[in-house]
Amino acid sequence: MSIQSINPATGDVLETFDETGDSEIERILSGARAAFQEWRRVPYATRAVHMDKAAHLLRARKTEYARVMALEMGKPLTQGEAEVDKCAWACEYYAAHAERLLAEQPRETDASRSYVRFDPLGPVLAVMPWNFPFWQVFRFAAPALMAGNVGVLKHASNVPRCAVTIEEVFRDAGFPRGVFTTALVGSSAVARLVSDPRIAAATLTGSDRAGSSIAEQAGRELKKTVLELGGSDPFVVLGDADVPAAARVAADARLVNSGQSCIAAKRFIAVEAVADDFTARFVEELKARRVGDPLARETQVGPLARVDLRDALHQQVEESLKRGAKLLLGGEIPPGKGAFYPPTALAEVDKGMAAFDEETFGPVAAVIRARDEGDAIRLANDSPFGLGASVWTRDRARAEQVASQIEAGNVFVNGLVKSDPRLPFGGVKRSGYGRELSEYGIREFVNIKTVWIA
Repeated sequence: MSIQSINPATGDVLETFDETGDSEIERILSGARAAFQEWRRVPYATRAVHMDKAAHLLRARKTEYARVMALEMGKPLTQGEAEVDKCAWACEYYAAHAERLLAEQPRETDASRSYVRFDPLGPVLAVMPWNFPFWQVFRFAAPALMAGNVGVLKHASNVPRCAVTIEEVFRDAGFPRGVFTTALVGSSAVARLVSDPRIAAATLTGSDRAGSSIAEQAGRELKKTVLELGGSDPFVVLGDADVPAAARVAADARLVNSGQSCIAAKRFIAVEAVADDFTARFVEELKARRVGDPLARETQVGPLARVDLRDALHQQVEESLKRGAKLLLGGEIPPGKGAFYPPTALAEVDKGMAAFDEETFGPVAAVIRARDEGDAIRLANDSPFGLGASVWTRDRARAEQVASQIEAGNVFVNGLVKSDPRLPFGGVKRSGYGRELSEYGIREFVNIKTVWIA
């Protein structure tokens, strides 16, 4: 069996990889378990040396790695460079702070001494997506490895070169053999990997359907999981918002990674008082973004990662139009090769339409009119997802009150939703459970152990 790397801008096959066979999977799992027994005893300071080296390599090679992403999944080159820089930041953050975040915590009890310690679990399986093919992996790996775990990566099948390259980063940074390994396998192999007794836990970033599947498999084996799943993030514009700024950031929030982001804003909810002004400005901002070759530095929107994904997105647009949505911009598959789709805006979107109910993974914006603030909050929460949300108002107290009512794992006021190593990241409802990043992320894959001494 083989796995192909295909350029979504042209449809050309870039490279063909042999799928990891059964004997190699056995070697990877055995090697990961053996490596864990040694790595868990390595001091934090030594782990940090390797993690800082990984950060150095990422920064030194960022244009090379950004080009790999551009060719393999269509990410615009400058966005790919920013992604690599962010990976380096995560490595540096956990290299500097892991020991403090996992320090023993004394407790006053009836014992002469009692405390909580954080011990690593073992090999963690990471099932990762193609949309941020470097960041999603390092977001998991930096804290997990600094905590003393080891990682086994099953990356998305359309980014095999990214998967192999990430393993090379850890190897070149001096991590011992088996501490981070990649298995080039399809989704059908995940159940076997999860059920293997040498895998201690699993994390997945992907669709809610994939999350349900891996949670079911891990549940049968009583293994810890962290799931970061889909989103239909609301972007709420209240009556006192800075409308020009909101419209400008709204376009950025919808078109980041060509719209292929779980935390990209997707439903733009504007209250009646500013809805017309916001909509007009927002459409103009979308029009102004440059679509083209992801290798060109002036490109802001590249192709979608695969033609089938582009076609599925277009079907969501057409279904929404049939149910009464109004097309303001885009909405047509362009001629020529590649998986391109133009920035698209739909107005008069309501519940029952695909653009409202489903995650639209591409440059399609649903504009929704709310009667007032209360109605905007209701519409924001009227979704099976709860990953991120953005709220726009000039009144800070009002913003915090609205943020407290929105059902999401992340609420950003007057800014687009983004992840940050210093802040916990994750969702509620069908957007998953558990947290990545910050102290909460590094404590997901540890044994929180009580020690009581008479």
